Amino acid sequence: MARKVIQINKNPVYEIGMINTVFSKDMSFYGDLKFRKSLQINGYFEGEIVSEGYLVIGEGATVKANIKAKTVIINGEVNGNIEATDRIEILAGGTLHGNIRTAKLKIADGVVFIGKCEMIHEYEKTEKKEKGEKVKAETAS
Repeated sequence: MARKVIQINKNPVYEIGMINTVFSKDMSFYGDLKFRKSLQINGYFEGEIVSEGYLVIGEGATVKANIKAKTVIINGEVNGNIEATDRIEILAGGTLHGNIRTAKLKIADGVVFIGKCEMIHEYEKTEKKEKGEKVKAETAS
């Protein structure tokens, strides 16, 4: 009797779900990177990252970039400023040299963080939207 072999996707799985794309440890990337879903960097990256999704900096990875994303999880080394609309997590063994701006922040024991932190509050986001709508309504009148 023949057995069916099922291949399991080996991409990492986090609370946010499965990572769509993984840059391996032996990969180096230089330039600007834009993506929508999720990405894990395990190698070296230098440039700028903009995303509507999730970015994971894997263990042993080095990233020299300013980052704008929904969620950023750091388990490697990041040199640059980070703006995350949802949250930033720095796991044990993670290193961040740069300023952060986020709604939620989680830092584990043993993390190295050198920089400033600015917390974004939900009411600030709502106020900015309402002000924008009022300005549009006034200019339309």
